[in-house]
Amino acid sequence: MNVLRPSLRACLKHSYSRSYSTRPFVPPAALRNIDRGRWEEPPKPRPESPTFYTARSHYYDQLNSLETAIKHARSALTTYQLLPLPEFARKSLPPLVPVWMDKLELSDTLSSKLTTSRYRRVIQLLNELNEYRLIARTAGCDDLSDGIQSVVQLFEKTNQEAIRARGKRKPVEFDEYGRTYTVGKRKTSAARVWMIPIQQQEPASSEASAASEESNATTQPPVEPSSYHLEQLFRDPSSSASNPSSPITVATVLVNNVPLSTYFPVPADRERVIRPLKLAGLLGAYNVFTIVRGGGTSGQAGAIAHGIAKGLAAHDPSVETILRKSKLTRRDPRMVERKKTGLAKSRKRYTWVKR
Repeated sequence: MNVLRPSLRACLKHSYSRSYSTRPFVPPAALRNIDRGRWEEPPKPRPESPTFYTARSHYYDQLNSLETAIKHARSALTTYQLLPLPEFARKSLPPLVPVWMDKLELSDTLSSKLTTSRYRRVIQLLNELNEYRLIARTAGCDDLSDGIQSVVQLFEKTNQEAIRARGKRKPVEFDEYGRTYTVGKRKTSAARVWMIPIQQQEPASSEASAASEESNATTQPPVEPSSYHLEQLFRDPSSSASNPSSPITVATVLVNNVPLSTYFPVPADRERVIRPLKLAGLLGAYNVFTIVRGGGTSGQAGAIAHGIAKGLAAHDPSVETILRKSKLTRRDPRMVERKKTGLAKSRKRYTWVKR
């Protein structure tokens, strides 16, 4: 055993002394980079942006572009001697309300998830840039204002006009006969209201009236069907039976082609309908024709009053303040509370007896 030990030790020493190559595998496509038997790694492409190694390169690129735009806009306004702007001049500028993208939309635009602090940082820069745009537009610097607008509109919502129009009441339009068409609502009732002012005619003598009738018969053309329909629309049913050719001369309120006193037998409902006319002091000055659907008598009366108030504000803007303070031009938001499960009504409970 001792004789074999030196030979075994020499074999192990020879095996340990064998050197294995640690040279990495070189693919055939990279053989062109071998220079004089020495392998070199191919050069890496240079990043397009210095923020490439950050986790949010798109976000920081947009941030840098906004800061650069603000810097150029500030220098241009300083050259035009528009900055620094006094405080009283800044407050006198017309308001310019932008509609920026929300956090989710801006995250999709920047291809990076935004936190609240980062989103606020972007909005802060946009507000500053938008203020410079307002100053340039007011001062008449159209080129600078258009340049800032091209940058700002990338971060505004596409439906900004519709968003700005929310909460604004559309103006009431007049048709060819001078009528207004409004819609009133209350609870589950909806009323369509047409209003037309009564044209007061001065009383004339019998001879003058006879002469005018003869002149009208010879000079004026026959009445068109539309005008005849307008007269028939606001005709008093009681007077039309006796004299169907004479139009009404007093104000009439028709609800679904039925007189007001007939459609609403309860006096409280009739008072609710004509309350806008009384408050405005225009009782008897307009003919009203309404079509109401849905709900009960109380809801329908409130819907008609809402439509009448909006029509009066359109015909006579001076009474709009009175009607607005009386809360007649806005829709009454009160609704019937829904019934709950296990209760008799919305809040009433069933009778419970212990024994």
